[in-house]
Amino acid sequence: MTLTFIDPRGKAVETAAESGDNLLRAGQAAGLPLEGTCEGQMACSTCHVIVAAEWFDRLPPASEEEEDMLDFAAGARRTSRLSCQIELTPDLDGLTVSVPAESNDLRRM
Repeated sequence: MTLTFIDPRGKAVETAAESGDNLLRAGQAAGLPLEGTCEGQMACSTCHVIVAAEWFDRLPPASEEEEDMLDFAAGARRTSRLSCQIELTPDLDGLTVSVPAESNDLRRM
């Protein structure tokens, strides 16, 4: 499947991913600044992405725990999600998400 990430500078980064993986790992593999400090345990918001409006309603709804973590995400919007919570399925082929300009991957410092 193909995914498109819009990096914090507005550049489109297209990448391939496997069904069954999650969006965080796909973004990290593509070199995006998605820290994922808690490694998908929903204890941080460092993997926050903004889902393109046309894709947002196609995703399963966020859990209450995810919504709570998004309250801490810098630059959160109505279509914000934690990338660690988006499991990739064939239905998501072509998904587009943006990495907020406020993202800071401390793994790269």
